[in-house]
Amino acid sequence: MAGTAVSPTRDSPMIRSAAALRPLRRLRLADYLFLLPALLFVGATMLYPVYANLRMSLYDVSVMTFLSGNAPFVGFTNYQKLASDPAFLHALALSLLFTVGSLLFQFTIGFALALFFNRPFPGNGALRALLLLAWLLPTVVSGSLFRWMLDGDYGVLNFALVRLGLLSDGRYWLIDPGTALAGTILANVWVGIPFNMALLLAGLQGIPTVLYEAARVDGASSWQQFRSLTLPLMRPVALSVLLLGLIYTFKVFDLIYVMTKGGPVDATTTLPIYTYKLTFEFFRFGDGAAAATLLLLGLVVVALVYLWASRREEMA
Repeated sequence: MAGTAVSPTRDSPMIRSAAALRPLRRLRLADYLFLLPALLFVGATMLYPVYANLRMSLYDVSVMTFLSGNAPFVGFTNYQKLASDPAFLHALALSLLFTVGSLLFQFTIGFALALFFNRPFPGNGALRALLLLAWLLPTVVSGSLFRWMLDGDYGVLNFALVRLGLLSDGRYWLIDPGTALAGTILANVWVGIPFNMALLLAGLQGIPTVLYEAARVDGASSWQQFRSLTLPLMRPVALSVLLLGLIYTFKVFDLIYVMTKGGPVDATTTLPIYTYKLTFEFFRFGDGAAAATLLLLGLVVVALVYLWASRREEMA
């Protein structure tokens, strides 16, 4: 009869498709339930601390207000105080200098070692394993080793330089404000070289050898192969290594704290050390939270720039 709705039977296509989708919905729900512990862990250890730090940076939190729980809301006053604080600007400049100096030598030496180990020779694997020890050691141990090596009284660096005739007397490298930052950069370079070498070596080994064979057949020299093949093909890997190195180096705390504790006379007080001192030495919790937030935002901006550059590199 015209106009009469026909109800779907059990064997109709609509009923069969709906019945087939139910197990898929249950399967997707089970997948999300498996992800739930990981999401809770990330939320408890990363997202909530970031939220709590951001919230604290908007309040004037001191020891008394922290214990009483009635810290006054000050908005962005803590950020304005940091922007006009010469100590903060000094710490930011030292962080940039420490990061640029470390990345320059880490990447250059790591790339040279990657090129060296990319060629087969006896003992290649053993030497690479020995170099990785510097990266596998805890940072506190590495900092302690370099603090002893650079000691002015019994450090091995002074002993070697005096024996070679380059110094007439021992020098207190980590006590002299002019050389303390260079000493921490030296230690961080030693720690970071194996990491750069391992990642860059993996990138070099991913380049097809047929490209080099074709270039040799065409008469290209080793320098021309490096300039025209290795450097362009290694650009994505190099960007990733530099980004990871920048994020790691800019937030280095333990190595500098073990070696100098930010001294002498704030000569090695980088931004992480400055944030630590504000929070746990001067008990200016609001200012320390603001400094930590600025540090985090700076690294997030760097990561976003890297993602934009890598996306542009893929589309080119």
